[in-house]
Amino acid sequence: MTSRLPLAAQAVAAAATPPPGLPGLDPALSRLVPAAGRTWHLLDNGPLLDEAGVSPAGTVLCVHGNPTWSYLWRSFVSRATEQALAGGTAWRVIAVDQLDMGFSERTGVERDLTLRVGDLADLTDALGVEGPVVTFGHDWGGIISLGWAVDHPGLLAGVMLLNTAVHQPESSKIPAPLRVALGKGVLGRATVSTPAFLETTLALGHPALPTDVKEAYRAPYAGAKRRGGIGAFVGDIPTSASHPSEAERRRVAEAVRSLDVPALMLWGPRDPIFSDRYLDDLVSRLPHADVHRFEGAGHLIAEDVDYASAALTWLDDRFGADAADRHDDDRAQDPAATRSDTPFVPLFAALGSRRASDDTAVVEMPRGGGAEAVPRTVSWRALGQRIDRLATGLRSAGVVRGDRVSLLVPPGIDLTIALYACLRIGAVVVVADAGLGVRGLTRAVRGAWPAHLIGALPGLSAARALGWPGQKISTAALPAATRAALGVSHSLPELMTVGAAHPEGLPDEPGRDDPAAVLFTSGSTGPAKGVAYTHGQLAAVCRTLADTYDVGPGTGLVAGFAPFALLGPALGARSVTPDMDVTSPRTLTAAATAEAAAEVDATVLFLSPAALANVVATSDALTERQREALGRVETFLSAGAPVGTPLLEAAAALLPNATAHTPYGMTEGLLLTDVTLDEIRGAASPSGSTGQGGVLVGHPVEGARIRIAPLASDGTSSDAVTDEPGVTGEIVVSAPHVFGHYDRLWLTDRSSRRGLPEGRWHRTGDVGHLDADGRLFVEGRLPHVIATDTGVLTPVGPEQRAETVPGVVRAAVVGIGPVGTQQVVVVVETEPDAPSPALADADLARAVRAAAGVPVAAVLVVADLPTDVRHNSKIDRTRLSRWAEGVLAGGRLVEP
Repeated sequence: MTSRLPLAAQAVAAAATPPPGLPGLDPALSRLVPAAGRTWHLLDNGPLLDEAGVSPAGTVLCVHGNPTWSYLWRSFVSRATEQALAGGTAWRVIAVDQLDMGFSERTGVERDLTLRVGDLADLTDALGVEGPVVTFGHDWGGIISLGWAVDHPGLLAGVMLLNTAVHQPESSKIPAPLRVALGKGVLGRATVSTPAFLETTLALGHPALPTDVKEAYRAPYAGAKRRGGIGAFVGDIPTSASHPSEAERRRVAEAVRSLDVPALMLWGPRDPIFSDRYLDDLVSRLPHADVHRFEGAGHLIAEDVDYASAALTWLDDRFGADAADRHDDDRAQDPAATRSDTPFVPLFAALGSRRASDDTAVVEMPRGGGAEAVPRTVSWRALGQRIDRLATGLRSAGVVRGDRVSLLVPPGIDLTIALYACLRIGAVVVVADAGLGVRGLTRAVRGAWPAHLIGALPGLSAARALGWPGQKISTAALPAATRAALGVSHSLPELMTVGAAHPEGLPDEPGRDDPAAVLFTSGSTGPAKGVAYTHGQLAAVCRTLADTYDVGPGTGLVAGFAPFALLGPALGARSVTPDMDVTSPRTLTAAATAEAAAEVDATVLFLSPAALANVVATSDALTERQREALGRVETFLSAGAPVGTPLLEAAAALLPNATAHTPYGMTEGLLLTDVTLDEIRGAASPSGSTGQGGVLVGHPVEGARIRIAPLASDGTSSDAVTDEPGVTGEIVVSAPHVFGHYDRLWLTDRSSRRGLPEGRWHRTGDVGHLDADGRLFVEGRLPHVIATDTGVLTPVGPEQRAETVPGVVRAAVVGIGPVGTQQVVVVVETEPDAPSPALADADLARAVRAAAGVPVAAVLVVADLPTDVRHNSKIDRTRLSRWAEGVLAGGRLVEP
């Protein structure tokens, strides 16, 4: 083989063991092993298990990449050993130092991919490894471990991967750090004669690696003669079809598609080398894999997060003593196991009975329009035609069943047509609204990694600037220069023209259990999560809305909440989104709401609490005609955050002929309970019949079930669930229209179903209780439960009572200090002109303490309680808790 590196870098050196004292590395795990005439260093807990008389369930074969070594796997080997010796599921873990790497022998031979896959087989033969074997690879060790996997089907039980790749798309360049290292005249200097490549890798920790850990990674690579393998590894990256390793890479990449064993991928999205692009490719090859993306983690994911616990948990789920029972539970969560007996009618098919009508289907109010602005409308007949034409046109543009399509389009006609066209051809729509902000949208789009992106000009501009993935399709025809600058391939008008010319181009309809959508949560309690729905689950959402609120043909629907605007056509309702900034619900005015209501002769109105509050606040500007339009509304709903009775009362006065509802739901289950204002008025007491406080959200809707997982003394929820009245705990829900799973968040999904009964159950993260009549009261969020030395308390009840104090507009109750001895702090927003931020004066503090009904350590005053970015309604108690703790510890008194 012709050397591509200076011969001085290829000097042969004997294998060795690591020096003592490397942090986290147990010397008892280190050993040297001969195989096929070469000596390997590896970490291996097999001898320790033998000595303890423990028989392993199988072997995990861990393969590092470049320029790390087996030290990367130290926590996994140690944790697996501790688990085995403590009586848990035992795994023999072998973490290799590849030849020319770590403390293994320096061979003086440049080892291409084919040779390295063969090297690994030589080692496992020499060790007498028997099945079952689970491979575990990172970086370039990923494809090497997969090469071993596809070559040993008789031994293979599963595969696990950290950030890696098996394929480089021709449409994109190899990662920038590798392009630099491969540059002409750079390779040897960057990788061998200097430690630049090693140091660059060690700088990728999030947070930065401790100095002693960096020193441990450097230990086997002291001097150019020890770094030849680093350079050879970089030089072996296939960059063309003629590269010596390209044929083997292609062989392994294609063979991976045939693996039907359990698979796990743990991913760091901040990796500048193996980005989500490569994760998406791996998922396409192993679509059954469990995937978890750790937001904030990067290339050195093994250093950034507790990957070892995740991997051991997965191994236990899949191969532990009661793995079969757990697998049965997984099947019970499957949509097919819990579906409703109601006939399946997909969203787009529901348009069928209306397609011959020239009545108005969707109205788009002009944004910020003046007196001359005219609403844009589309009839049912035109809507159906455009959906079919766009569906055909999208297929001609390469959009096929199963492809993910990100929709970055404001609510309106274009979004409605694009959504239903994608659903018709079986594409999976990815919806993350602009209220997430640029950072949140970037996380969402990159996390879902769509193959296509349909956007209006602002969305396309952001996609170009921030490198969002997907073929770009514009909602409107653009000038050639703009189109080129934004990387746009097609426009919706162009594709509809293509579709009109080929009306026969529609494929078979997707089925009930086919994936339909990934809808992103608000991000109000952490990074937004992708919530995956099937076509059957979306259809169940529509049925639930129709049955609960009698929405159907003839209904005029004003939707200040995008999901319900998009479901309007499937319900047969005329729908309109009022003139508002969808990223800021508080921009909706009473006049804009009334104009929208008049345009569709609205009978149903749905607004978020923040939007509703501003509608009430601006109602004095309404004309008599606008008041008449609102007077024709028969039902109004407000949800997305707790809605106080005073706000509902004010809205009821503005909508005198409407029944006021405040349903409870979330992205994971859009409608789970419902209550009317009259029912709230008739409740036993403002705090509910059990006296625990909380917002009354009513009885479960048809098909939904509610249970409570009681709270422990540390504020966590138990595995047991109950429907006993008066028990406070995490709210657990089940319904045919509850979502399928979190997208690429296996650990989160697993946690949300922990300990639950069979069927599609979900832990909501909300806390509350049921009363004797089966009504649900919401008392806050699980992360906001306060664990004091006298017990746990939930925030909403004390907040409600604090808000009865004259001058207090809103209140937030938060805990500070260690769990188990937390102190209660009440942060209040008062009438305008009150000094803030400040410690409350003695009179206000005394009144709030008396009203709250719980021991209060301090009362603070702010001008405005911080809320989430999407609903502008949910108080950010986590942020307030950090702020209050800092203030009371002597920090600067500034607004939170």
